[in-house]
Amino acid sequence: MSLQPSKGPAQDDQGAQGAQDAASTNAHAEAARRTFERMTSAPVAGLVIRLGIPTMISMLITALYNTASTWYVSFLGTSAVGAMGVVFALQMIIQALGIMFGQGCASQASRLLGARNYARANTLASSALAAVLITGSVFGLLVWILMDPLLSLMGATPTILPYAQDYARAVLVAAPLMAASFTLNNILRSEGLALFGMVGLACGGILNVAVAPVFIFVLDLGIAGAGWATMLCQSVSFFILLSFFLRGKGTIALSTASISRSWEVYSSILKNGIPSLTRNILGAVAASVLNLMAGNFGDAGVAGMSIVGRVMMITSAALIGIGQGYQPVLGYNWGAGRYERVSKAFDTTMLLSTSAMTLLAIVGFVFAEEVIAFFKTNDPQVMTVAVLALKLQCLAMPIIPMNIMGNMTYQVLGRTAVATLLASTRQGLFFLPCILILPTLFGLTGLQSAQPVAELCSAVICGFFAVRFRHEVREKIRHKTQSSDAADA
Repeated sequence: MSLQPSKGPAQDDQGAQGAQDAASTNAHAEAARRTFERMTSAPVAGLVIRLGIPTMISMLITALYNTASTWYVSFLGTSAVGAMGVVFALQMIIQALGIMFGQGCASQASRLLGARNYARANTLASSALAAVLITGSVFGLLVWILMDPLLSLMGATPTILPYAQDYARAVLVAAPLMAASFTLNNILRSEGLALFGMVGLACGGILNVAVAPVFIFVLDLGIAGAGWATMLCQSVSFFILLSFFLRGKGTIALSTASISRSWEVYSSILKNGIPSLTRNILGAVAASVLNLMAGNFGDAGVAGMSIVGRVMMITSAALIGIGQGYQPVLGYNWGAGRYERVSKAFDTTMLLSTSAMTLLAIVGFVFAEEVIAFFKTNDPQVMTVAVLALKLQCLAMPIIPMNIMGNMTYQVLGRTAVATLLASTRQGLFFLPCILILPTLFGLTGLQSAQPVAELCSAVICGFFAVRFRHEVREKIRHKTQSSDAADA
């Protein structure tokens, strides 16, 4: 008979913990295997669509709850609607921080997962989350201190400023979790778990639609109520998204132990996130300059362009959804060296996104007055500004996919210089000169046409790089085929 020492309580606990750790490791390994097979073997078109639809729904829900907030606030008057347009630029900056860290991690993570380097992916994700929470907190504090001059600089007129202050305070409290939600959502999409991201954002968005009127009207908080509703919704979204990682639902595992102390890790995140930061910061700057130029036409100009901006958010949901369904497919297959699937993914994405935007453009152009009237504006000046601006933007919508997908493609490949250039074309390189010059030359019509003109100019540059990418992929396929034939011989 063999004698073994009896186990004490501490040993039992250690054994149980070890078993739990082993089970967690095995679960992650199995999830990683299934995801790799799906991303590198499933039909490309169906994969892009399946991954894109949850993201599309997420974007749509986000756009809808922002639109719903604008609709509720429209009952408070034109100045209140204008205030939401001003603070929206601030929200875009917060979003930009979150997406920078999220895409900076995700663009690498999808390639790393394709190459089966899971440890590096875990380190990047954990470090990105820690960095965005700290950065979001610092940003919120700084803007709170400098709120009044910043809001004025962002286009708040004297009548709009008090409303903008009330709304911005709640948004700034939510800044860390709002930014982190976008980071977690991008990481989930990088491993093909867009459905989980959709659930997190949808729950927060639906809650916002439900509680906003209570805060605004029942509690009589006015526009501040819309801000506090936004804070609540963003907090709920963050904790739901975080729970998916903590429960081991995907390949990537978040942990404090994986947070890196190496500057190289954060440098790589920032480097790969710069195109997203550039795109979103320029979007915020563009929105602020647009508000300033629109202010020359009174509060009606600011409110009208603000409404059109919200409408374009909804129409862009389909485009961004398809694009973010495309990104993990591109990253996985590029990392795995499956270039035929990369080519198929790009072609499918361009076809789907162009078709969707063309259809939405037709609907938006034909029903422009009805769309703007949805916001319950009874100001004829607001209608005048918004209807023509929407129609002109609809004319440019079919070419927007070229601008967006080109930028997304080069960012996923880690080609920061080109991706940053493409990210800067729409809202920076072309839009800023257009919005500063055209209203001066053509008045209100120049204000309304600035974005469509910028889209057209941007499409020329983005189209060139799209063609160059397609040529590069064809060459990689050719070399791979030649190498395979030589090996067989």
